[in-house]
Amino acid sequence: MNVPLLDLTLQYKQIKDEVEPAILSIIRSQKLILGKEVEILEERIAEYSGVKYAIAVSSGTDALLAALMAIGIGNGDEVIIPTYSFFATAGVVARLNATPIFIDSDPLTFNIDPYQIEQAITHRTKAIMPVHLFGQICEMDKLTEIAKKYSIPLIEDAAQAIGCQFKDNRRAGAFGLMGCFSFYPTKNLGCFGDGGMIVTNEDELAKKLKQIRNHGMEPKYYHHHIGGNFRLDAIQAAVLNVKLKYLPEWHRKRRKNAHLYNQLFIKFALAEDTTTNEFNEKNKVLLPKAVYKSSEIIDYHIYNQYIIQVEKRDELRQYLNSKNIGTEIYYPVPFHRQPCFQAIIDKNKTYPVADKLAAHSLALPIFPELTEEQIEYVVQTIAEFFYNSKK
Repeated sequence: MNVPLLDLTLQYKQIKDEVEPAILSIIRSQKLILGKEVEILEERIAEYSGVKYAIAVSSGTDALLAALMAIGIGNGDEVIIPTYSFFATAGVVARLNATPIFIDSDPLTFNIDPYQIEQAITHRTKAIMPVHLFGQICEMDKLTEIAKKYSIPLIEDAAQAIGCQFKDNRRAGAFGLMGCFSFYPTKNLGCFGDGGMIVTNEDELAKKLKQIRNHGMEPKYYHHHIGGNFRLDAIQAAVLNVKLKYLPEWHRKRRKNAHLYNQLFIKFALAEDTTTNEFNEKNKVLLPKAVYKSSEIIDYHIYNQYIIQVEKRDELRQYLNSKNIGTEIYYPVPFHRQPCFQAIIDKNKTYPVADKLAAHSLALPIFPELTEEQIEYVVQTIAEFFYNSKK
């Protein structure tokens, strides 16, 4: 049996009769950058996320970059971020000649540990940028409390978490000054290339962001700010306008798949009912923990990835590959171990949780079109690995 990490062709078959005419309409109009389709997408994303404004941009990375530019982040400033995330989170800070300040992870959610943030705040701290990693929202009660206490802007990196909800049912992106999304094809809501979005409730900030995405310009050739070319293509907006209505169902199917994984891992005696975060004979596989799950919250976790932790991770991955099962490692090298950041690292500071995640985490297939048979095959194959490793 073949189980790819992701198969977007199956999703395409579901939407092709809608998305192809939408793309063809853009091609025929030759109105290819920004325009009506982008405006429609902005309105829909703002409504979906529960905010006043959404500003479409060229990628999730550019969303983060434009957000930091909008509040004037620059040389000498510090931005607090998790050390365990995709490189863009740290890269955009460094590109503005600011300094990323790394914080270790929470062992249950893998998100930034909010209880380590206050001790990292200095007079140079100009933003806190948490990441809602793998489709689960951060501990926003504590984060918003800290941001308010120190009057520091909170910018949410929600690239992997569009639609994810917290305890009060607010969605990712609606808590901070700004929220940033990615529409990279592998995301739960992905376009046919690169795309991103910034959301905010601030009138003047929304206006400034629209200028920044177009070289700081408004009207044409009058530049109020130093911006960039962060405009979204109309074709990508058209694709996303088709896909957005399917997103709640795709989220539901991902949660269903995650639930089946959990049940099967327990059935095969590979994991326990509760996450102990310790490897032992009854807990060979540490399951992802949906911390804010409740009957009142629909999108408590959208499972952009389904991440387990296992010992002998690299050997298991090789074994799964030999059985035609796709996997990925998110992320093998935390920021504090990246060569490009060694000059700014405090050698006395340790990040034990992030280091553990980097050594033991493994992403399994979780996309909505995955079948029960494929999921059972994945778990059975992992069970075989552990059985064979005893011999």
